[in-house]
Amino acid sequence: MKRILIIEDEVTIAELQRDYLEINGFSVDIQQQGDIGLQQAKKEKYDLIILDLMLPRMDGFEICKEIRKEQDIPILMISAKKEDVDKIRGLGLGADDYITKPFSPGELVARVKAHLARYERLSGNNKGEKEEIKVRGLTIDKSSRRVYMNEKEVTLTTKEFDLLTFLASNPNRVYTKEELFDKVWGMDSIGDIATVTVHIRKLREKIELVPSNPQYIHTIWGVGYRFEI
Repeated sequence: MKRILIIEDEVTIAELQRDYLEINGFSVDIQQQGDIGLQQAKKEKYDLIILDLMLPRMDGFEICKEIRKEQDIPILMISAKKEDVDKIRGLGLGADDYITKPFSPGELVARVKAHLARYERLSGNNKGEKEEIKVRGLTIDKSSRRVYMNEKEVTLTTKEFDLLTFLASNPNRVYTKEELFDKVWGMDSIGDIATVTVHIRKLREKIELVPSNPQYIHTIWGVGYRFEI
């Protein structure tokens, strides 16, 4: 049974989320305090974390940042804030999805299932693989899910690695944001394709010598993105 941790200070909302998830076969724990939620996320083994943005004692941004230092599991960030800057910041810190309140419990369950399925599928596909992709100083080790730039390891989030690996595995082909969202996130009917732009920007900051003049991930204006070898 998949284990999910909900870090949410509004008890009614957290319990409603838990009830719907448990009906769908998940084991769910709830933590209301931000700092204690972080401790629990680090101590226990969870398959996915649902993280509210506004929390007492430690906000969701900081919790997400700390979790990403140690764990590579799906994180769904939830907030009543609709501003793009908050969404961009959350995704930039490693969140896999950003859901704006109010939302239906059914939508939450759908996103949870989609992220878990995608994570399992990608992890399963990489088991036992020894294949590496090497392009001009960039090395992508699929079996260990590690990336190196000039032999120095680069830390990527789950979706950053998945996006980079997909593009590098299909070089010299242009993909639209919609196609990348479908291929990497696996949810063409839910979510926000703006997350693709955010992840591309974060990838460039980490692997490109000059992010504004990339040598790997090129923008094809009006169309999408292309990985060049």
